[in-house]
Amino acid sequence: MRTHVEFRSDAFPAQPGEDEQINPGRWGKVLAEYLRSALTQRGLPGGEPFAEDWGWCIPLENEKFPLWVGCGNYEDYPDGFLCFIEPSKPVVRKLFSKIDTTRRVEQVASALESALLAHGGVRELRWWSEH
Repeated sequence: MRTHVEFRSDAFPAQPGEDEQINPGRWGKVLAEYLRSALTQRGLPGGEPFAEDWGWCIPLENEKFPLWVGCGNYEDYPDGFLCFIEPSKPVVRKLFSKIDTTRRVEQVASALESALLAHGGVRELRWWSEH
């Protein structure tokens, strides 16, 4: 499953005071705001992005299981970013049942890729799985 995408871009700079909302040296709020809007336009509405210690979380509406996209800067490059989809596993458990996440996660991956490629300021896009 495609769940992690890294890329490079100068289009999503750190905002003043952003590292006070998350850990020092971390940012991605501008990216999270762009992705929320772009994913909504692609039929994946969600809630307001919120800060986590590692970056920003964009919750997505999904009836069967919690679904969200995380994003933030990626230290391998000074202009690097990483986005990841959760859940990152093909099956999640809910009470006594198993729920296949594969199709829905792939819908998010396709929309995420489309949104990033449409931006124009994104380059060197590379997908990988959690493993």
